[in-house]
Amino acid sequence: MAALGVVPGVATVARAVSLPQLRKESLLGSETRSVSWSSALSSSCELFAPVVREDFRSRGSWVVEAAWTRRSKGQPGKNKKSWKQRTEKFFKPFILDVFISSKYVHAKVMHRVTSSVVSVATTNAKDLRNSLPSLIDKNACKLIGQLIAERCIEADVYAVAFDLRKNEKLEGKLAVVIDSAIEHGLTLV
Repeated sequence: MAALGVVPGVATVARAVSLPQLRKESLLGSETRSVSWSSALSSSCELFAPVVREDFRSRGSWVVEAAWTRRSKGQPGKNKKSWKQRTEKFFKPFILDVFISSKYVHAKVMHRVTSSVVSVATTNAKDLRNSLPSLIDKNACKLIGQLIAERCIEADVYAVAFDLRKNEKLEGKLAVVIDSAIEHGLTLV
């Protein structure tokens, strides 16, 4: 056995190779190493190495491909928000929401980050419902703008952001509410 180069009690393990090395060694022949079984597993990191292939699109560099990627790196995430969308709520924390239905006018100022309501004014409130002749005319809209501005100033909110909804224009009763709030001390950002 000594003539063959094999020591008794020691296993003969073929050297682990990756795919590109396998092609080169198949032409030259394979060589074996004599090591013990435990040292072969602990010292050889190539036994558990991920599959590496040559990616010709990246100028000959080696790339490790993960099987769990769902999209290529060139495609943006479908639901990913932009930097402006993610940070705007901290720069403009208070938002004015005006809703005008066929029966009443409703306005509220909310804190965007905590979603807490700072102030509310509506023509459907008990004190306004009985005192106003109409709950949806322009006089009611002026009163709602005045009330929302006064209640915001009492709550130490002086500037609010206002965004139009989809397919909504700043005209008519909505413009009356906004103009009335601006006249009574509220600043739109």
